[in-house]
Amino acid sequence: MVDDLLVGAWQSIVFGVVGIALMAAGFMLVDALTPGRLRELIWLRRNSNATLLLVANQLGIAGIVFTAILTSYTDFAKGLASTVLFGLIGLGIMALAFLVLDWLTPGKLGEVLSADEPHPAARVSAATHFGAALFVCACIA
Repeated sequence: MVDDLLVGAWQSIVFGVVGIALMAAGFMLVDALTPGRLRELIWLRRNSNATLLLVANQLGIAGIVFTAILTSYTDFAKGLASTVLFGLIGLGIMALAFLVLDWLTPGKLGEVLSADEPHPAARVSAATHFGAALFVCACIA
């Protein structure tokens, strides 16, 4: 029984670290998609547009990691590999969704999202980002 608890605790730590790494990659993705430094936009300028997009991204990645772990293989290594793989796929799909939305809308979406004045496009972009993550969650399940 103690061995099972220790194995489960170890696996929780590993999956947690992988999840946090994927969320950090999501932060870097949003930072790359929006002009300016995301740290400055959110923490110094308190930009609500960039914040909303980052929130959608982080929740999307968390959903993907959660679904991958929940439906994980009984083999720890396969479960971990699938979590990393689907997390990276999710990031790619979210980036693609952002680029397609940018292509479909007037102007440059990244510039709109980095503007200090709240813009409705931020809500559309966040919904598109999170929706793309849900597609990956459905594929995992």
